[in-house]
Amino acid sequence: MEYVQYRGGAGMLAWAFHRVSGVAVWAFILLHVLDIWLAGANRALYDEVLQLYASPIGRVGETLLGAAVLYHALNGLRVIVMDFWPATARHQRRLWYLVWVAFFVVGLPVAWVILSPIWAAGG
Repeated sequence: MEYVQYRGGAGMLAWAFHRVSGVAVWAFILLHVLDIWLAGANRALYDEVLQLYASPIGRVGETLLGAAVLYHALNGLRVIVMDFWPATARHQRRLWYLVWVAFFVVGLPVAWVILSPIWAAGG
């Protein structure tokens, strides 16, 4: 049996980014469950957490989370298209580039809205 060496490329990067973004979304869900629990368990600590989320560091984190969710969703749609229409797998690289176009078209305006209070307040 002859083995072909795998050299990576767009497919491997799409796979890796999909896994990393999925783990980031999972970590956020755990954090979200914890902070919602704090709302009932320790209101003062919950208020401090909300202040952290509204801080510049929190807004950057929220932007990164939004990027992870957006990429994971768009790439998931790419995978669904290839699963339901196997002939499109020949164009997986173009589809991945389309994912990135949609990611920036949608993501940059959203990132601007999330991050703009940092610049408006001077940090």
